[in-house]
Amino acid sequence: MKIKNRRKFFKWLCIIAFSPIMIMLICILLVGVFADIPSFKELEDPQSNLATQILAEDGSVLTTFHIENRSYVSFDELPENLTEALVATEDVRFYKHSGIDFKSLVRVSVKSLLFGNRRSGGGGSTITQQLAKSLYPRDTVTVHFPGARYAVLAVNKFKEWITAVKLERDYTKEEILSMYLNAVFYGSNAYGIRAASNTFFGKDPVDLDLQESALLVGIVNMPTRYNPVRHPELALKRRNHVLSQMEKYGYLDKKTYDSIVKLPIKLSFSVQDNNSGLAPYFRDMLKKTMSAREPVRSRYSNYDNFIADSTLWHDDPLYGWLNKNKKPDGSKYNLDKDGLRIYTPINARMQKYAEQAVSEYLGNHLQPLFNRELKWRSHYPFSNDTPLKVRELIMKQARRWSDRYMRMKRNGVPVSEIMASFRRKTEMRVFSWNDRGYVDTLMTPDDSIKYYKSFLRAGLLSMEPGTGYVKAYVGGDNYRYFKYDQVSQGSRQVGSTFKPFLYTLAMQEGYTPCDKVVNVPQSFPVNDTIWTPRSTDKKEWIGRTVTIKWGLTHSSNNISAYLMKQFGPDALVNMAHNMGIKVHLDPVYSLCVGSADIPVYQMVSAFNTFPSRGVFIDPVFVLRIEDKTGNILSTFTQRKKEAISAQTAYLMVNLMRGVVDHGTGARIRSLYIRDGQIAGKTGTTNNQSDGWFIGYMPKLTTGIWVGAEDRQVHFRSLALGSGSNMALPVWGIYMKKVLADGTLGISVDDKFEVPKNFNVELDCSGDDSESGEKNGGENYFEDF
Repeated sequence: MKIKNRRKFFKWLCIIAFSPIMIMLICILLVGVFADIPSFKELEDPQSNLATQILAEDGSVLTTFHIENRSYVSFDELPENLTEALVATEDVRFYKHSGIDFKSLVRVSVKSLLFGNRRSGGGGSTITQQLAKSLYPRDTVTVHFPGARYAVLAVNKFKEWITAVKLERDYTKEEILSMYLNAVFYGSNAYGIRAASNTFFGKDPVDLDLQESALLVGIVNMPTRYNPVRHPELALKRRNHVLSQMEKYGYLDKKTYDSIVKLPIKLSFSVQDNNSGLAPYFRDMLKKTMSAREPVRSRYSNYDNFIADSTLWHDDPLYGWLNKNKKPDGSKYNLDKDGLRIYTPINARMQKYAEQAVSEYLGNHLQPLFNRELKWRSHYPFSNDTPLKVRELIMKQARRWSDRYMRMKRNGVPVSEIMASFRRKTEMRVFSWNDRGYVDTLMTPDDSIKYYKSFLRAGLLSMEPGTGYVKAYVGGDNYRYFKYDQVSQGSRQVGSTFKPFLYTLAMQEGYTPCDKVVNVPQSFPVNDTIWTPRSTDKKEWIGRTVTIKWGLTHSSNNISAYLMKQFGPDALVNMAHNMGIKVHLDPVYSLCVGSADIPVYQMVSAFNTFPSRGVFIDPVFVLRIEDKTGNILSTFTQRKKEAISAQTAYLMVNLMRGVVDHGTGARIRSLYIRDGQIAGKTGTTNNQSDGWFIGYMPKLTTGIWVGAEDRQVHFRSLALGSGSNMALPVWGIYMKKVLADGTLGISVDDKFEVPKNFNVELDCSGDDSESGEKNGGENYFEDF
């Protein structure tokens, strides 16, 4: 009897002991047969949303397109302290198991299930299992019956085990660690270790120190709870726990541990959203350009715009790239998900200097001056002579274009109620040039419209002669608050910056800088009236014989009008178009003083023809595009043509050097850059609504426009509202930083190349007109 009872006891003991194993094996079999387990093909190419990277010329990431801000980092780019912190904290036996750590499972079972001690039981999931769960999220329960939740959890857990084993069979341990760190969420819109490192510390993963690595590993456990910005004390405690795990398992000696746990958390926090990073306007322009659809006439109200876009579609491989190129399976590429790498010629340091130049001059100097003037406006921020009807029209358009109006309109709110909401005060965050970049305030939406219209905006483009490579691109003051791109979207009146096209025509037709003309006003028949451009010259210069060079140096309207009479508006339009101006230009006499509206990028690329020895080059925004595995999908070459002769280009260089050395651009010499060969042209339009300066040195061409959103918002005086005061200083600050860098290959020792067999006299110093006296004026044009 005793033997029988003993056998019975051992029988049940075996059943109890081996039943869980048998049940586990049966469940694994059933899950493997019936459940949706990722295939090896899916494991090889997990469908995670990879951000498209916009890369600078040195390979650094300027910014990204993304839904989830995730960029892949290889194991070689990960610091050793990061992987050690991860293993010590999440899976200390990572290098010993094959995806499932049965010792941890037993520990969890004993402590959590038998003794109910869940806190000390710890987790049983290995790093590989966590990776499986991240790449292939668990199913959710959609049916309701007793025990459904636990049944599905059990099935999910078995699926994770199987997937983990597959991952271990298909990848090395290093690859699994890299995949894990790239896959997990770190909070603050950061998916993957590169985004997290950039978000919290402003650096790439390879540059993380020990305490920073420990912090990021600790965040993964609970991204919200351990967020160092929201909960710094909890984050510090969690970081030190990670460090203690490293010390416990021999990755850190006691002395190092004791010193590091005392260090505070130091962040360089910046959420990597669509509004942040270097060159946000450049990124936005690329996305719009690459997403363009093939032009269809019915979508265009303006025929010229249709022709211009049709030309781009056929001639520019980047324009509409996403609609011209397909994946191997025939589907379209998605910039937000497919992890493309777009290599650009943008220089990260130059881009930084350009953004700083705009911020420093507008934020610290020009806008405060303008704000003091605005205080005395009768109809803030519009000039006092702006008619009531014009002000009302501007405000009406601004309301209807606002997000508030469109959102309420979509929700079916009556127009009368929408308009009433613009008169009610509400809490809002608005842009400011302070250190934070914003201010929280209480104002009506109508007042916020006027507030934003009071800001002076800027657009800057910098490109390389000879190649057309775009080195810096600043489309506005702050992308988060001002989405409109002043470089490629905006077309503004160009004023005197258009005059070099007229002088180029003269040089091409045989004039020389030292040729003489009489400085007198010129008149033109326009319809049934006579139009005479307003003279910008001092009275003592009227009636005197001056050189062509003097005319451009002092931006004389009289000399420009004289040249217009010699060649006519049609010839000037043809010259401008030949040099790269693509917008429609009316062949009118007022072109001689800059009545046309032209985008910044077209003006800068046209001016770039001068230091490029007469060759026009379309701006090059992208060098090549690769897929996420590094396969080259497209390369982009320069599109260039000979626009003018090398001799004409050099003559224009000489003429515009006079503008900088002795004329309206002389502030560059007195305030910013005393040495080196610099050429350029200022420009100001009626009522000081637009200020321009486009300048170039032998190895860099840069143009800047500054003005308000509406032309009725402007400085009262020419002293403050001229191109030499509004735009030129931005150029000076930017180029001073570029030259001081010393690593960019741009120096004051660079020289403009003299064409072969060049023998034109350039020294006009024997004339009274070259006495060095500065005219001090800028041009105006008059509408008619």
